[in-house]
Formats: sequence, C-alpha cells, structure tokens
Amino acid sequence: MKYFGTDGIRGQVNSGNINGDMFFKFGLAAGKYFTNLKKRKQTAIIAKDTRLSGYALEPALVSGLASAGMHVYTLGPLPTNGLAMLTKSMNANLGIMITASHNLFYDNGLKLFGPDGLKLSDKIQKKN
Repeated sequence: MKYFGTDGIRGQVNSGNINGDMFFKFGLAAGKYFTNLKKRKQTAIIAKDTRLSGYALEPALVSGLASAGMHVYTLGPLPTNGLAMLTKSMNANLGIMITASHNLFYDNGLKLFGPDGLKLSDKIQKKN
C-alpha cells in the first residue's frame, strides 16, 4: 500500500492513515530499517508544528521508533527547515517533521529527512 505522496503523508487526523496506530507503525518500520543498517548508534529527531493533534500523534511515533531500538529526541515546535538542518548537524539517521504544512487545521502528517538533511529518498520511503 502506498502511504507517501510527493512530500510525506498528510490527511485528516483520526481518518485513514493519520492516527496513533499508524504513527506507531510508521515509527516501527522506520526504526527497523535504520537499526538494520548496523550503524553504531541509531538516532531519530522529531519536531512538529503547533497543531494540537501533533501532541497526540508524537508519543505513538516515539513508541514505534524506540520499540525498534532507536534513540529518539523530541525537539518540540520548529520550522521544517530547522529540523532539516538539525538532522544533519546532530548526525541523526532520521528527522521526522509532524506537520501538514499548508493544509487545514484538522489535518496532520509526516515529512521525513535523511542524515544529509534532505528529504528522505523515495527509494527508502518505499522500503518502509
């Protein structure tokens, strides 16, 4: 099943793929992918915009990542470009932005960044 569009996933919260259960599963899948790379320390950092739903979705995402063995840092509300920069400067394997960008307030979603601070490649997203 395809979850990711051209720039992450987005949709209405608690409808379709934007809910706590799916965020846990996304975290677990991403965590397993990166821990299977056998790098010394697997690290994910998470930031979000100020949508209230981000505060409900973030713990599920953290749980999935931690269940797969990743070290997770939550940074709170940040601009997306700030998370991209910090993903690279903190040497994180993965940066995850919880946001729906310009969508309406009842939407939310995820954007994924690789260790270089750039959008995670489509090839890696399809593996998850």
